This record gives sequence, C-alpha cells and structure tokens, in this order.
Amino acid sequence: MASIDPYQFIVVEYQYSHRFTITVLKASNVTKGRFGDMLDTPDPYIELYISSAPDSRKRTKYVNNDINPVWNETFDFILDPQQANVLEITLMDANYVMDESLGTTQFDISSMKTGEKKEVSFTFNKVTQVFLEFSLDVCSSTDLRFSMALCDQEKAFRQKRKHVVVDGIKKLLGPEKSKDLHTTSKDVPVIALLGSGGGFRAMVGFSGVLKALYESGILDCVTYIAGLSGSTWYMSTLYSHPDFPNKGPKEINKELMDNVSYNPLLLLTPQKVKRYVEALWKKKRSGQPVTFTDVFGMLIGETLIQNRMGSKLSHLQTKINNGQCPMPLFTCLHVKPDVSELMFADWVEFSPFEIGMAKYGTFMPPDLFGSKFFMGTVIKKYEENPLHFLMGVWGSAFSILFNRVLGVSNHIKGVTMEEELENLKPKHIVTSDNSDSDDELQEPKGSEAEEEYQRNNEASWVQRMVMALVGDSALFNTREGRAGKVHNFMLGLNLNTSYPISPFVGHGMERCADDDEMDAAVADPDEFEQIYEPLDVKSKKIHIVDSGLTFNLPYPLILRPQRGVDLIISFDFSARPCDSSPPFKDLLLAEKWARMNNLPFPKIDPHVFDREGLKECYIFRPKNPSVEIDCPTVIHFVLANIEFRKFKAPGVPRETEEEKEFADFDIFDDPETPYSTFNFQYPKKAFKRLHDLMEFNTLNNIDKIKQAIVDSMEYRRTHPSRCSVSLNDIEARKFFNKNH
Repeated sequence: MASIDPYQFIVVEYQYSHRFTITVLKASNVTKGRFGDMLDTPDPYIELYISSAPDSRKRTKYVNNDINPVWNETFDFILDPQQANVLEITLMDANYVMDESLGTTQFDISSMKTGEKKEVSFTFNKVTQVFLEFSLDVCSSTDLRFSMALCDQEKAFRQKRKHVVVDGIKKLLGPEKSKDLHTTSKDVPVIALLGSGGGFRAMVGFSGVLKALYESGILDCVTYIAGLSGSTWYMSTLYSHPDFPNKGPKEINKELMDNVSYNPLLLLTPQKVKRYVEALWKKKRSGQPVTFTDVFGMLIGETLIQNRMGSKLSHLQTKINNGQCPMPLFTCLHVKPDVSELMFADWVEFSPFEIGMAKYGTFMPPDLFGSKFFMGTVIKKYEENPLHFLMGVWGSAFSILFNRVLGVSNHIKGVTMEEELENLKPKHIVTSDNSDSDDELQEPKGSEAEEEYQRNNEASWVQRMVMALVGDSALFNTREGRAGKVHNFMLGLNLNTSYPISPFVGHGMERCADDDEMDAAVADPDEFEQIYEPLDVKSKKIHIVDSGLTFNLPYPLILRPQRGVDLIISFDFSARPCDSSPPFKDLLLAEKWARMNNLPFPKIDPHVFDREGLKECYIFRPKNPSVEIDCPTVIHFVLANIEFRKFKAPGVPRETEEEKEFADFDIFDDPETPYSTFNFQYPKKAFKRLHDLMEFNTLNNIDKIKQAIVDSMEYRRTHPSRCSVSLNDIEARKFFNKNH
C-alpha cells in the first residue's frame, strides 16, 4: 500500500475476508448402482458450490471409466465471514447427452476455525467415499489500493518530471524570468493540459494543439495531459506510437491523417467482421461481459492504431517512467441503469499506473481492471484489456449511437449527438440485469456431444453478432446493451463511510464563489443531484460509459487536490448550435461540479461572452488569491475560426487567394457538416484545415500561456505547496466547525 497522503482522511471501511481452500483428493468405489454400472463404468467428477461466494461454482475434470478416480485439484473461494457459508458437494457422472448426479452432501464452513486445515471424507450411496482437504485462512492482503493518496509510481513520476519541467520553463521563459527556478525550489508550478470530447473533431483538433505545444516547448512544462472521449483517441494514438516522443506529433499526425481519410464502412467487410466476432466470442467464453462497446473499440483501434492492436494501457508506462513525457490521464463514467448521467455518475480515471475512482479512494493496477473481485481480492484474473477496448469505453457515446456513425439512421436533421444523447433515457443505454447470464460458460466436459454443443453455441452467437453488425437486427437498431460493462471491482466492500474527493467537504473550506451562488447552484435538481450517493456494492457488474454524457471536459481528473495543479490549459471541442454560439456550457457544468465537491475553481462568468464576444482563448483567474485558497488559473480555448482567416502564422498575414481560401471555412455553420460529431472520415483537406486551425490558435496565444506560467510561479513562492495541509489541520477544522 502506498504511503499515507496528507489528504487521506476518510478511509474505505475494508472488512477482511476468508480464503477457503478445497483440494479434491480422490474417491473410491464410485457407483451408479448395480444396473447403471452394468451399462457403463462411471466417468466421475466433483462439483463444488457455495451460494454466498461470488465465484460460486467450480468443478474438477472428469476421469474416464474409473471407479477410484484421483483428482488432486485445488480450488479457492473468497468468503464473507459475516455470511452463512455452506459448501455443497455433488458427485457427478459425465455422459454424452446429459450428466447425471450421483449424490449431494453439504459441509458447514463455519465449523472450521481460521488457520485450521483438515481432511474430510464424505459418503455417497452408502459405499462411495470422496476425500477432500479443507483449509480456512484470513485473507488480509487485497488487490485493491484503498487510499486518497497518489500511488507511489505517480509520486515517483512527479519527482522525475519536475526536472524536465524546470529545464522546460527555463528554456521557454529565458534566464531572466526563471533565474531562481531549480528542482528543489517550491515555485515549480504543476501544469495540466485538458482535451474535451467531440469525436474525430476533438481528436483532429487536439492533434494540432499537441503539435503546437510540442514544438513551442510548452509541452516540456506540462505534468499532466487529461482527455475525454475523442481527445483520448489522439492521446492513445500518440502515446502508443513506438517512436514517440523521439518522433514528434508532426510526423505522427501525418499518419493519423492518412488513417482517417478512409471510409469506416471498409472495416465491416465479412472477413473483418468474422475476426471481430471471434475475438468477442473468446472474451465471452472466458467469462467476461461483452457489449457493443467491444465492437466499437475494435473499429476505433483498427482505424487509429491498426499496427499495434496488442497495445495495453500499462505499456504506456515506458513513455513516462523517467518523466520524459507528461502523464496521460483518461476517463469514463460509472453509471446506474435507472438514473440520468447528469444526476449521478462516478468518474473513473485511467493512468498507465492505476485505474480507479477517487470518490471511493479505490484503485488497482491496469492489468486487474475487468477481473472478478470480491471484498477487495481478485477471485478470477483475466488478461489485461487491450488499449482499443478502453478507447471504445472512453468514447462509448458513439457505440450507443453507432447507426448514426455509419450514417444509416433516420435521425432528425440538424440535431447534434449531444442533443440526441440528452433525450436518451437511462434504460435505453444500460439494463439493471445483474444475473450471470453472460458469466463464464461451463468448461466442456470432454465428451463429443458437449464439444459439438459448444461449437453450435459459438456458431449461433457468431451469426447473431454478424447480423447485429451488418444486418437489420434489434441490436443494431436499438441502443440497449451498447454501454461498456465490466465486473464490479467493488463487489462486497463496505461503503458505510463516504469518501470525498476533497478532505474539506463539510469542514468549512473557503469557497471560491459567493455562498449565495453556491446555494443556487446546488438547488438545481437537474444536475448532479445524486453525486454523493454510492455505487451498488452488491451488483456483480458495472456499466461504464463516455464521460461526455455528463459534461464534456475532464476536469475531475485534474481537480484532485493530491495533484495540486496550478495552471489548467483547457481545449474545448464540444459541438455548438452555430459558430457564434456561447462556448461555456460544459465549462459551467465543470465549475458547478467543482463547487459541489468543495474543490477550488475560478468563477466562470458567462457574461464575458456578451462583453467580449467570441474569442479563441479566455482566461479565468481567482479574483482574490489570498481568499480563494489554491484556486488554479484556467486558460480555456474554444473551437473558433477568427484570426486564422487572416494569418497563416502568428503575425504573418495571408496573401495569396489559395491561402485565403484554405482558411475561409466554418465549423458548425458549414452546411456540408465536415466537422460533424458523427463524421468518422476526414478528407485530407478537412483534416489539415482543422489541425492547422488549432495549431495556429494555440501558437497565437503562447504569450498568454507564458505569462500564466510566470504568475503561477509567483503564486507558488507565497503558497509553496497545494498539499501542505496535514491531518491535524483537518481534524482541527472539523473540531472547530463542530463547536461553532
């Protein structure tokens, strides 16, 4: 477990579990009865069943034609000691058509003491003896990390990255403005870069942003890059590239431009669909849930990272293990089937080091995400999910509305994806089914009949999936079942204690806004009303969907107090009704979410649009830094084509008609809608226009970013650490508020 963090205050109430180990040794005189034995010698195996265990049923292999079989097979069950745990033992005979039970008996596990180990024999049919060995131990070690602290790997990364950031700031600002800056000084700012959702529009726009930041040297000053939906697709493409960071975004973006110039329907040839379905069947057969998001992830992967489909999130550690690149952070939402995402959603964060939910202070290594857990312990581990599966989850809004991606639905003209998603009912996206209907299929018993049944079952499932992908089927034309689904890693945990993101929730933290503004925001029943509610720890699976379904900016990842971010450079590629529309809808939702979690956030004045009109870039600072404790500065870029029409580079006017024609385009007002959220094919000219626009907008505001870095350094000098609060400080505030 990582060391204790100053912000760790309320700990998940973890309750120890028991590990019950059973070794099925052997049996003697197995009989089917006098008449049955005359017809066929038994092919015995043993079934073990504990109804209170999450992985409740296990079985040995069958032994062919043997009345005195020897198995020596060992099985583990993770048990809740507070429940009545009873083992049911069934002696079975394998047959070609239907297996036959030769008897059942029970064993009360509560009769054993922890640390005890014993051999027990059971009698079936008066003559058959089955010998088992039992042991019961306390399972004190867990596979989950329960802490609000950053994991040790991230802390080590930050120390290494600090050296790169110091060198980057010195190079960017020059010796005069950074003469006192060094790795041991307290004025080194933590800078985060954010990219919104918006499909390929966000991906292409973010590619231009990263090129500008990489070549200008700003990227060397950044500690974190956080993405949502479409921005995560570019981050995945960039960080999984074998030549990055030695090869910069310029060369990688050219590859990306080629990849997205093809029609996505080419990915649905019969040969490719067959390959997708075979991969899905393999996953389903292993015991993992499969939804349409798996399909969408493969399509996105084949488009963007086609030569590295075996890439995994943990592989990205090599890109940051020496602090050479900013740490990438990705996100999705855990949602409930009967509650709107805007009212309840748990933000799930993904890094190359960990995956988890800060709301509960619960994290795990990437290779355990999707495995079966009970009470914090893995009861069945699967191979780490490929990166393309996560890309499908992070952008699963398009999986939900996949028919619009392909352009085959009869959607209302002019309705954006965001508007259509707002009209979705939760039941259209996920179901509340927690049954084991898609749980692990029974292992074949070895008989030819069962193997044939398995092949037929697989063939039938393949046919249904092919029809779902390319035919007129219910799955293809409805949205149910398209959300991502994984095993619930918090199954069996005790959540009686809430786990706030900020330790000052309810403890008198100073607000960044007036109390009246805060109260008015919280009073709105339509947004975030149920964000304080916990997830269902009894549910065997959880649904995970695109974070853009609540608001389209990944601020929750960066606003964790443990990360102590000083400056946030935010890029919003969200859809707007027209080019001249106000661009602050999602930023205002992010502000409200921060207020409700008592996290420092600058006041976003929506009237700035009325006063200043549409701009490429807006800056929001704390009005009173001495009162608004540790409030970051936000530089917010919006998708707008203003100065780019006049200049081909900052300060360099366009002269030729060809240059002017290239830059004279609309984004949301274009009747041809080349930048529609649903467009998954970008002609090279459309790609280059959007890419170059965002590269220009970023470079055109470099001086504002530099000044914000200088201001952050000045703030750090007077406020050395955003994580300087101690547990004693929190206790003191708690005591003060309790008595006043």
